[in-house]
Amino acid sequence: MLHITTRDTKNDSIIPEAEKHRDDMRAVVIVPVLKQARGRASKSDGTVTSTRTPESRLEEGRRLAHAIDLEVVYGAIVPVNEPRPGTLLGSGKIEEIGGLLDEFNAGLVIVDHPLTPVQQRNLEKEWGAKVIDRTGLILEIFGRRASTKEGTLQVDLAHLNYQKGRLVRSWTHLERQRGGAGFMGGPGETQIEADRRQLQDRIIKLEKELEQVVRTRQLHRAKRRKVPHPIVALVGYTNAGKSTLFNRITGAGVLAEDMLFATLDPTLRRMKLPQGRTVIMSDTVGFISDLPTHLVAAFRATLEEVLEADLILHVRDMSDEDNAAQSVDVMRILSDLGIDEAEAEKRIIEVWNKIDRLEPEAHDAMMQKASTARNVIAVSAITGEGVETLMDEISGRLSGVLVEATIVVPLDKLALLPWLYSHGIVDGREDNEDGTVSLDVRLSEAESAELERRMGNGQKAQDADW
Repeated sequence: MLHITTRDTKNDSIIPEAEKHRDDMRAVVIVPVLKQARGRASKSDGTVTSTRTPESRLEEGRRLAHAIDLEVVYGAIVPVNEPRPGTLLGSGKIEEIGGLLDEFNAGLVIVDHPLTPVQQRNLEKEWGAKVIDRTGLILEIFGRRASTKEGTLQVDLAHLNYQKGRLVRSWTHLERQRGGAGFMGGPGETQIEADRRQLQDRIIKLEKELEQVVRTRQLHRAKRRKVPHPIVALVGYTNAGKSTLFNRITGAGVLAEDMLFATLDPTLRRMKLPQGRTVIMSDTVGFISDLPTHLVAAFRATLEEVLEADLILHVRDMSDEDNAAQSVDVMRILSDLGIDEAEAEKRIIEVWNKIDRLEPEAHDAMMQKASTARNVIAVSAITGEGVETLMDEISGRLSGVLVEATIVVPLDKLALLPWLYSHGIVDGREDNEDGTVSLDVRLSEAESAELERRMGNGQKAQDADW
């Protein structure tokens, strides 16, 4: 029997047979739980599976569906003792789910598990409904969210790579077999090969366009290095509150909604810390468990913004019971990007967000725990609680050892004043009668050395333009 955990429908009554129809916007979400995966954390191919509970996977599947305006009419956890190569599920389970589709007039089944092209095609034939797996669903969401040219290119590339093995199922025009007769005939081999070549040509074209995007991004990074503002990147599981915290810190108007992948394209903003130092804040795409490899590869240019960051804020939703498993998923992706444990200890601050959602007793306990933990700050991006402490921690981490100095800026170097105010902490200023300017300033050791270079070689300071 199916283990049913959720039921979300506006009308529980059974609809007469004559009035039944399949609505593609009504979905059934199922979470297969494989017997061999219940007691271990790795798949047969050596990749690590999510440590999340089936219940949390089901809830996330429902929220992913809602993110593209689907109506989830039923959700179920399905134990699978022996995965079937052709359908994943056994015939009894397939029949039961088919009954659910009839009962609720659902035309879409979302399977929170990777499906092979054969499994996907066979399940669609059995149920007479569209079937998408977790990867396909996430790709659909990303396709909706991409708003910039770069984001669109990345999603298109990931989608085409995903479709390469699914030509028989995905491209409906292939059903018109060349020279075939009747609707029973499958797609012709010649037509499939022709479309596969078209698909590959499109992939090559997108890859070339993305190469240009990568070069442009690299030029922007090189430009930022000339005026080396520290970079602070926000990462975290999707819907952890990164964009809300980003808006709280920078005053930017980035879309922030209670929705998975509400924002997709990265956003950079220049801002001043309370002590006066200028930094670049970067809000990145949210992570998710079992992130499709197609997306990781396509979005690598974007995710490399994290690798360039001087400081990484790992934002966690502490009101989510599954936040520990989500944290593991985020750290796994950062590790895949090349940030090892030793580097993470130096560069990452854990930001325990959404403490305003906790009960008073749990809130106080969380604050106490955060105050004694290493590299942890508890905040509420909504109310602002703890944000000032976080900003002080960021300032302290980025400042390092500060060098105090009194600098007399000569007439021919007055163009350096904006650079000094941007990169140092100016404690005092005096405009002298001869036109020179005296500043009492604190600079990091690296910036002190950079100032000596700028003062000594006659170059004028230039600010960057983002």
